[in-house]
Amino acid sequence: MQYVRTMPSAANTPRTTSASDAPESAAGTRAAAQRLKMRRELAAAAMELFAAKGYEATTVDEVAARAGVARRTFFRHFRSKEEAIFPDHDDTLIRAEAVLNAAPPHENPLDTVCRGIKEVMKMYAASPAVSIERYRLTREVPTLREREIASVARYERLFTRYLLGHFDEQAHHDGDDDPLLAEVAASAVVTAHNHVLRRWLRAGGKGELEAQLDHAFSIVRKTFGSGILAGRSPAGSTPVAAARTEGEVLVTVARTDAPLDEVMRTIERALRTPEAP
Repeated sequence: MQYVRTMPSAANTPRTTSASDAPESAAGTRAAAQRLKMRRELAAAAMELFAAKGYEATTVDEVAARAGVARRTFFRHFRSKEEAIFPDHDDTLIRAEAVLNAAPPHENPLDTVCRGIKEVMKMYAASPAVSIERYRLTREVPTLREREIASVARYERLFTRYLLGHFDEQAHHDGDDDPLLAEVAASAVVTAHNHVLRRWLRAGGKGELEAQLDHAFSIVRKTFGSGILAGRSPAGSTPVAAARTEGEVLVTVARTDAPLDEVMRTIERALRTPEAP
């Protein structure tokens, strides 16, 4: 499986946007915003009723009535009442994938995945009160807990595919652990995110969530980063960073646009690798 980042070509003629495209695009944006607004309103109504009456005692008709819409409107947005608890996951998954697709070519794929999952963190941090109540409900209702697990699995599959996409299956050989590292690293990123998020939710939404997440990701990078395309560059290009020892001196050369994390990992690998006799 070869991951290929499509780059614009001078030979390709760019699509010219006509005046008629603008209203259509604006209409689509408005429709998407209205759809998300309605999904959030239905979710808020469901959360209120679940908290007041309990999950099992609440019906879809009651949720729709609380939101001021008809039953059929509810089912245009959600297939069930448990699905209404997670109104933003589809859009968040799209945003996370967009982060992966727009990653700079020199960025370590693991760093890209860490940035991608921050879209999930932003979703929860945007509405702390709702996120805390959702967390309480998912702890109490097995059906909601299963729905949450299914949502988490979607992110993990996305990140695993992305990391696996950076390995050429034709180049694999016996003892090549790259595919294993990709799957385990993707799981580690998701686990680190969920651990920090749960701790933040249990604390009532208090604390520096992003700073805690960055610390957790630094542990994941330190553990797996050197095994996933660390320091590798496309064929024929200049390496992001390189280091070598000359006697007791370590010489490091890095591109000016090289990420600091990548430079530090290159230095750490050089220090750990004994000089050949």
